[in-house]
Amino acid sequence: MVKKIEISQHAKYTCSFCGKTKMKRQAVGIWHCGSCMKTVAGGAWTYNTTSAVTVKSAIRRLKDLKDQQNLLIKYL
Repeated sequence: MVKKIEISQHAKYTCSFCGKTKMKRQAVGIWHCGSCMKTVAGGAWTYNTTSAVTVKSAIRRLKDLKDQQNLLIKYL
């Protein structure tokens, strides 16, 4: 269990801003991209948590729904 956490916290992750595999953990929950120099808050041991992925997909779905409604109103 401990080895799995240590491997995941020392791994490099794909940056959601620039798309390069340069996202590295600086401290607990602090992640820094060496390419685009963005620093973001994430999970303690992994860059993305399951709850963050769920929230991002819900926001994207609601945004798409709002855009569809705006298009319908525009053409009516």
